[in-house]
Amino acid sequence: MESEYKLLSGAMVTLALATATLVVLPYMQLSDVPPSEGLKPYTEQQLRGRQVYIEMGCVYCHSQQPRSQSQAPDFQRGWGRAPVAGDYYYDRPHLLGTMRTGPDLFNIGARQPSVDWNLGHLYEPRAYTPGSNMPSFPFLFKLKDKAEPGDKVVNLPPSFAPVGKVVVATPEALDLVDYLIGLDHTYPVNPGSQLPELPKQAGGEGAKQ
Repeated sequence: MESEYKLLSGAMVTLALATATLVVLPYMQLSDVPPSEGLKPYTEQQLRGRQVYIEMGCVYCHSQQPRSQSQAPDFQRGWGRAPVAGDYYYDRPHLLGTMRTGPDLFNIGARQPSVDWNLGHLYEPRAYTPGSNMPSFPFLFKLKDKAEPGDKVVNLPPSFAPVGKVVVATPEALDLVDYLIGLDHTYPVNPGSQLPELPKQAGGEGAKQ
């Protein structure tokens, strides 16, 4: 019985140390980081689109965290600089992602700012990226015999356009595209300016080892 108590106590201590190291300390370090200069809050439409992004599971195939140039060729791929904490100031929840079945989307709004392209790509990815393994999302669109006033018609390449029909984007599709186009973090940042100051050692310069 005594060994079981020791095992349980050791497990609890290990869990407490891991929680403090991986959760509590990072939260304390980054809780006061301000938004990056140049970062804009999401609009209401972008927030709706972000919710669509979450509900459709886009985060399972796309990341939003380019790595630094010293770690990976993300910058050469056109994905932009490595992010800093302030870039995610308005993100609740954070959508960093862990998989890259598709490209990183941290700066998709800068790479593809076209509403028409993004809508068409959602309707049929292979019409714009041959061989793409991205699923199509036809449920975000409606097929109509003819467009009505106020409809946003998706202009597809002729070989992918439905015969005798027009493809119209739903409000959800428009919200999602507005969110994607809003993902533009090409403003400059100074990573060092967002790091919290380390506590000074007692004794000033003479205390350095």
